[in-house]
Amino acid sequence: MTWRWPGWMVALVLTLPNTGVVMAADTPAAEVEFFEKQVRPILVEHCHKCHGTTKQWAALRLDSREALLKGGDNGPAVVPGKPDESLLILAVRHADDNLKMPENGKLAEAQIAALVRWVELGAIYPVGVQTTAKSRDAKHWSFQPPVPQSLPEVKDSAWARSPIDRFILARLEAAQLVPAAPADKRTLIRRVTFDLTGLPPTQAEIAAFLDDDRPDAFATVVDRLLESPAYGEHWGRHWLDVARYADSNGLDENIAHGNAWRYRDYVVKSFNEDKPFNQFVTEQIAGDLLPFEGENQHHAQLIATGFLSIGPKVLAEVDQPKMRMDIVDEQIDAVGRVFLGLTLGCARCHDHKFDPISAADYYGFAGVFKSTRTMDSYIKVAKWHEHVLPSAEATRLQAAFDADLAAKKQTLADFVTKADKAAKDGLAADAAVPEKLETIYPEATKVELAKLREQLAALERDGPNLPTTMGVTEDEVADVAIHLRGDTQKLGDVVPRHTPAAIMGTLPVEFSPKTSGRQQLAQWLVDPQHPLTARVLVNRAWRWHFGRGLVRTTDNFGLLGEAPSHPELLDWLAQRFVAEGWSLKALHRLLLNSSTYQQASVPDGRTLEHDPENRLLGRFSLRRLGAEEVRDALLTDSGQLDATVGGPVLKVKNRGYLFDHTSIDLTDYTSNRRSLYLPVIRNHVFDLFQLLDFPDPAVPTGDRNTSTVAPQALLMMNSDFVMQAAEKLADRALEQPGSSADHIAMAIRSVYGREANGDEIAAHEQFLSRLEHAMTESQPDAAQRTRQVWTVLCHTLLATNEFIYVK
Repeated sequence: MTWRWPGWMVALVLTLPNTGVVMAADTPAAEVEFFEKQVRPILVEHCHKCHGTTKQWAALRLDSREALLKGGDNGPAVVPGKPDESLLILAVRHADDNLKMPENGKLAEAQIAALVRWVELGAIYPVGVQTTAKSRDAKHWSFQPPVPQSLPEVKDSAWARSPIDRFILARLEAAQLVPAAPADKRTLIRRVTFDLTGLPPTQAEIAAFLDDDRPDAFATVVDRLLESPAYGEHWGRHWLDVARYADSNGLDENIAHGNAWRYRDYVVKSFNEDKPFNQFVTEQIAGDLLPFEGENQHHAQLIATGFLSIGPKVLAEVDQPKMRMDIVDEQIDAVGRVFLGLTLGCARCHDHKFDPISAADYYGFAGVFKSTRTMDSYIKVAKWHEHVLPSAEATRLQAAFDADLAAKKQTLADFVTKADKAAKDGLAADAAVPEKLETIYPEATKVELAKLREQLAALERDGPNLPTTMGVTEDEVADVAIHLRGDTQKLGDVVPRHTPAAIMGTLPVEFSPKTSGRQQLAQWLVDPQHPLTARVLVNRAWRWHFGRGLVRTTDNFGLLGEAPSHPELLDWLAQRFVAEGWSLKALHRLLLNSSTYQQASVPDGRTLEHDPENRLLGRFSLRRLGAEEVRDALLTDSGQLDATVGGPVLKVKNRGYLFDHTSIDLTDYTSNRRSLYLPVIRNHVFDLFQLLDFPDPAVPTGDRNTSTVAPQALLMMNSDFVMQAAEKLADRALEQPGSSADHIAMAIRSVYGREANGDEIAAHEQFLSRLEHAMTESQPDAAQRTRQVWTVLCHTLLATNEFIYVK
């Protein structure tokens, strides 16, 4: 029987003090971007002609928020936050026969959904934003190449064990503040082990570090963790966030990405091998075009192009040109956000409202991706391209398939020849021979013929079971015309493929008329003088280590993004990263072996008063474990973790229907493997992950939200998964020899990575005694009662802040 928390315990836990972390709301920048990309084009195209500056039918204007709220003859056009009460939404839904807009036909469902979402978000409508040199400043800091930086002079040179410490300390000293004291060794090893592997340290690892008095003891731990396979699994998951990885398509046809796991495993392997980041970028953009040495490298490079293919697609879109350009748009948006930290997709319908990226720049990029084949078919249900992974085994499978196919065709032909002869022989001498002899076959012969035809059709339909991977390849090369307001039917001037001129420092890219240009685009991205690529990556690494980037808007380095808190440090890191061969592991060592990283999370009082947000990094910020870390720690502490690495995770065939909200749900999360290997299903993310802020797998996310809400506490108290972990942890504790105090100490070491103190042990022993006495009548079996009360205690340990937060 599974024990559940009584109401008084739920109330008690919900009154525990929180950690000060608040749930992040949609940022204003994200809402503005959504409006500019999804909403303004609809209003301009379909509404402003009759409800704008020239005409105001029904006394209604729709060209400003003030006008929307004022409304016209029928009242306000929108009620912010309430789409069902908004006349604009009523009109575009055509829900009222007397109020249907636009008059010339209903909007597409995706357009209506965008308007509904806009009203839900409060109907933001930016005003006073013009496409001017000032608002689209080409001299913006992020568009200029990094400037060489000298290390700042500091007073407390003994504290600055790493070059980055001097940048941090110089800012603190300028503000007359001091850094926090060093963290203790137990805190450090728990922090860095979760940080690099996403798992808690073992008791043996903690003991070894505590016993190591050498000056480089912590550096040795860092090196060991970087060589662990778990490092690539954890840091690969960071990359999958920005790569919008998913095991299903999402959107209208949520079918299985049956081979997406190959891209996931490629990412993990790349991180573990410390593949130079410039090579990692190039392979994902143009891996199929690169030379290779050997089968393994060839496969890896083909698999890498899954980055461009794995985004969500409207596979049932009947407007094929629109579908194609929507896919191109998604690829441009992903490349822009992931590698450049720019919202290039905002320039699809008009010049970017904030950044110096024109519509012509957008369609210069579009030519590259329209010259790239992502889809084999655009006919409903559209079919994405997959590379066959060439190998001796693939050749054998293809030959076997060809032989089987030829044999079935021959069997069918022989059967028809024999049946035709029998049919002719059965005709009277003067009878007319029908045009199709099979019409006079005996019924049994017709049944057998239908069976043979179906077997042949099934074999042709299924094809050979070759190893394949999602990816892209070359297509017909073509520059693209500007699509006026993003409309595929309204074309302007053709734009040669090019990169934005505003992004300074790199040599002009010459695109070949014979290739898509992806290889040239990749080379441009990893040019050592490129102002964005290295900055964006080192900022991502900083955010994943310290909880917040030097540029807090990790996916937006444009004018709507924030300026860096330490611009000189950002430039120094970017240049150091490139100079050290784009090595991420070298960057880890640089950051982790610093005094900045090894500070305690309790700041000096004056530092806290003057820098409450920790922008100056005078302490290590408290961090809640991510969704995967919580689950993996529960499995690890309870002795259940299955460490199997890699491989497929779906139990549905490739392109098979996986989930919809009405009749299909073939998802399966019953696995004790690391969370990396649970399926990521768009529109249906694992419940535990959703509650703990797992990102939307349809869009690049470099900065996960961290919320603190009541359902998270309820999850830790009432989830069957957590309760099972508590039972297994209790079993492990009770299996150890010794007294109840020894068992308590073992459980606390497992969960918190530290020793229990005497007061804790006494309090827990008293709790166990009282609970066992209270359960005497409900559970007369003494052995079962003991197991249940220990399960309750272990559950209590797992439901605490000390378990779920890293100091």
